[in-house]
Order: sequence, then C-alpha cells, then structure tokens
Amino acid sequence: MQVIDTLSHASGSRTLPKGHRWVVVDVETSGLRAYAHRVLSVAALVLREDGSVEREYSTLVDPGCDPGPVHVHRLTRERLAGAPRFEQIAGELAEVLDGGTIVAHNAAFDYGFLDAEFRRAGTEIPARQRLCTLALSRRLELDVPDHKLSTLAAHWQVQQLLEHDAYDDARVLSEVFVRSALLAESLQLPLPVVDCLSRRPAYPDSVPRVPCEWKNPGRLSLDVGLVQGMKVVVTGQTVTPRVPLAGRMADAGLDVMNSVSRQTSVVVCNDPGVQTGKIRKAMAEGIPVVTEQQLEEMLTRVNPGEPKMRPVVEVAAPPAEPVIEPPPQPETAEPLADVPSLPERMLTGQKPKLWQGRRVLLLGGTHLDAVLMRSRLVQLGARPSLNLTAAVTDVLMLEGGDSDRRMPRITARELPVLTMTDISAAVEKGVVPPHMRIESRISAPALARGEVIDLPARKTSWTVNVAWRAETDDFDVDVVAFLLAEDEKVDSDDDFVFYNNPSAEDGAVELSIDGSSEQSVRFDLAALPDECGRVAIAAAIDGERAFGELGAVSVSVDGEDGTAATFVLDAGTTERTMVLTEIYRRAGKWRLRAVGQGYDDDLGGLVALYGVDVEEGN
Repeated sequence: MQVIDTLSHASGSRTLPKGHRWVVVDVETSGLRAYAHRVLSVAALVLREDGSVEREYSTLVDPGCDPGPVHVHRLTRERLAGAPRFEQIAGELAEVLDGGTIVAHNAAFDYGFLDAEFRRAGTEIPARQRLCTLALSRRLELDVPDHKLSTLAAHWQVQQLLEHDAYDDARVLSEVFVRSALLAESLQLPLPVVDCLSRRPAYPDSVPRVPCEWKNPGRLSLDVGLVQGMKVVVTGQTVTPRVPLAGRMADAGLDVMNSVSRQTSVVVCNDPGVQTGKIRKAMAEGIPVVTEQQLEEMLTRVNPGEPKMRPVVEVAAPPAEPVIEPPPQPETAEPLADVPSLPERMLTGQKPKLWQGRRVLLLGGTHLDAVLMRSRLVQLGARPSLNLTAAVTDVLMLEGGDSDRRMPRITARELPVLTMTDISAAVEKGVVPPHMRIESRISAPALARGEVIDLPARKTSWTVNVAWRAETDDFDVDVVAFLLAEDEKVDSDDDFVFYNNPSAEDGAVELSIDGSSEQSVRFDLAALPDECGRVAIAAAIDGERAFGELGAVSVSVDGEDGTAATFVLDAGTTERTMVLTEIYRRAGKWRLRAVGQGYDDDLGGLVALYGVDVEEGN
C-alpha cells in the first residue's frame, strides 16, 4: 500500500498563502467556559510570508480568580501574582492581532476566550478570521492516531519543550501550521478559514450550569419545601442578581436550569403577570411558581436529597461486524433516495473488507453514479474521501473525471487509478488489484447507512466530526445536536445545541465550528443526565439549497485514542436538513448509528419535530 510522505511533500520553498496576516495564538485558561472562566496567559506570534516569526507577544495574566487546573498549566496564584490584568494588556495585544487571521489549535476555544476578555475590557477583538489547525489536520487526513498538538508536533518533527505553556505551544504550533499549510497547497486544498463575526456565539442571559449530585425528587410541595436535586428555573427581574442567586441555590444542592421542562420542580418569578415564555410553559405543565422572597425563606431549610448512583456498565467487546438497525421514521419524514439493502450488498462467498484501510477519491460521474460507487467502496471496506488529501491511496475514475483540475497533482503523486470495472470485479469475484496486495494498516470501520456499532464502554468522551467538500464555501451549513428523552423530544430548549447555544449540560455536549467545511460535536457520555437516552446530530443547509447540491457528507467518530467509526452520507437530493447520526443507550450500552435521514423542511421544521420551542423567552 502506498503511503504518502507528508514531510517531503511539504518541504521545499516556504511561502505561506497570501491574503492573510497570520497570527499564531495560544491561551491558558482557568477553565473551559469563556463566559465563566478567565485567561491566565497568552502568546501571539506574527508570521512572515516565509513562516518565520516577525513579531511576538507573550505574558501572564492575573485573572482575579482561582486559576483552576494548576496540574495542567502550572500557573499557581503565586506565579500569577503581580501579572497585569487583561484590561492592562488589551491595547498592546490588540496591536498584535489587528487585521490578523488567528491560527490556533481548537481555534474556537482560543478565539472565544480572547473575544470574551476583550468584551470585559470594554472593546472588541480586532481579528475577524481564524483558522483551526485541528480542522486543518483533519482536512489533510494526516496519518496520525489523533490530532493532539503533541501528536502533530511528533509527526512534523517539531521539538516540544514545555507542553501547556502558551509561548512554547504557540512556537510549536507555528511550525505545525507552516508545514500543514504547505502540504495543503501541494494538494490544492483550501485552508479552513472561518469568518468569526458570522459565527460568534450569542450567549443568552443565563447562569452557568453546575453539576448536581442529587436525584431530582420531582415537583415542589409548599408543605415539604425544597429538596436537594430539585430543578429550579428563574425568570424575570430579581432583587438579587441572577448569577449570585443561582450560586446560592447550587451551593444548597439545587439544580439550577435555564429553561423550563417537564422535569422542572419550581419556577422563581417575582411577577408572574409578565407572562414570559417560561411562565407560560410552567402554567401549561402545572409547575409551581414562587416569588424570590418565598425562595429565600425555603433556602434556609433545604431537605436532604438522594445521591445519584450511576449504574456500573460491563465492558463489552465490540461486535465482529457492524449490524443493521433501521433508523426511526417519524410520520413527517421524507426518506432519502433508495440505496441497496445490506444483504444485497454483502459479498457472496468472500470475506468482506477486502480493501480495508484504502482511502479512495471519486472523480467525475453523475450524482447517482457516485452514490452507488461509494456504497460499494464501503462494502469493500474502503473509506471514500471527499478531497484529495494526504491519506488518499487510490482514485476511482468515473466518466469525465480525467478533466478534474486535481489530475496533475494525482499524477505527480503516482496514485493508482481504479475504474468501475475494478469495483465490479472486487464486489462480484473478490478481486484485489495487485497494488493493494500489501497488508493494509488497521483502520476504523466504514459504516453503511443504518449500520450500528457499540461504543467501547470504558470510553466516555467522543467527538463527532462532520465535513463536506472543502471547495463548497458558498454553502451555509449548520451542524446541531438534540439531547432527547424517552419520547424522542428535548426536555427543554437548553437541550438543543446550535451555534447560538453551543453547549448543553455544562459542556456534556458542545458544538465547535472548526473550519469552513468542518464542524464538530463533542460529548461526554458520563456527564449526560439520566433522562437523556439519545443524542441526535443533524445538519441543516440555510436558504433554498439542498444536500443534492452540497454532495457527500463525511462523519467520523473520534475518541482520545483514535477513530471508532466513519461513514459517508451521500444519498441526499432535495433535502435541506438531515439527521446524520445518533448515539443512544440500549441494554446498558451506548451505541452509534449511521442514520442519514433527510427532510425537505428547513432547520425550523426540524427543531419543531424534536420539540424545541423557538419562541420561548426569559
């Protein structure tokens, strides 16, 4: 099997793409939430056209609060003592960033923290674009087990001296970025630059979620009073500012929420006559409403609750082969174009996965040709690739593909070219082309639509990475997630994750917009509430355009140690929204399904299907 040497392909003249003032940035922070935590140190390196450093800026920052995970960043209160506050460095840092395109590893994180700090300082961050090297690494499909900065540093042979030091991380990242950008240029892959202003989260007037250690005892009874674990929602004006009030309730063992749901125990409102969306929903659900004064009185004697006890789940070995389970079919669903069922696509008399580990790029052909060929590639164990990347091992040439603008690069890389005849011979007779008769590297299973696998029980943190062709910049695609209860509906509007509400359950599920054609949903299964048995991840195209125009969508499900599964969904035609995948509980296990269910409705229609009330107010 041919392996592309990314180092040699990225070597030679070092000239970064023009049209950008590249500024490599890294921050260390007191926590993970930009609206609640603070920057502890920041480093920014302005790069010249040849990738060398033209200007650098680095400083510790006094956050005025607990520094958080000292075991990670080593920034103790003592080390930070005497450092300037962010408002004191905002002017000089703004000069460094002004007009620049921020380059960072998980750029949404770094940009989000700097954006929040500049706002607290009474100004705005002067950078309007960002590039995520995590997204760039995934777009290139580098041959690495994961995309951590330390892994990429080793891949590109960049020495890392002090991990989680803002300056050293920025130095390492600048070299990783230069090498990655040069490789992208050699592949004619556009860089994943994001317009920050169009993708800036608009955080609502909400309170930070604090994990509650107590089971929800149900609705409030005025005769009994508050019980630890009760879910409390505040709406309208309060005498005590909402955040400190929420902190007192959390300290007392109450679970303070931002939206009313059927699980809500009590709503706090000083003037129920204001008829906010939360009050209307509370009345419809029969949820008690109390005043702030009543709450204050009850807070003096909160009754003890029942601690949460999570069941121990046995570790089960993954199945030898993925299985098929039909996706749920809501009455309003318009099914996608028919694709062959799994039994029709199974190899007869041959072992499946003949082409395991191959990455195949399709060129030319009609939409239906591409759908059929990708289906057969998955059947053979290969992974269809949407772009010419560092991982592509073969090119499948369909009618008209020889005129593709990438052909000179494909020829230069001496990539083997396959035809539909090769695919038919492999499917029907188990033929393996001579150039593939070398043991391929182990790769994650490539699922067909409807296939299901068990996620390893010992792993709880996963990322669903969604991508489409890098050249489709004119499409406005939103990836969203729904935390669903037993009735397949969200329990509250907080359980709908999208770009204006990028985090649910205090980070248990979190959206990250990593690139121009890459978005990710990160989730921690252990942190999901007991009432959430399913997470559905979907994509919506803004405007009147449809998935038939966008083309194939690639999904990979990655853990800290590698990829659990990948799949490509490309049967869309007129659909404007599509449920991509579901992660759900069954028999004590978490399972993953490749769904690919499309709807002609827009995003508003999809969220209504899942029970989201888009009109609810504060």
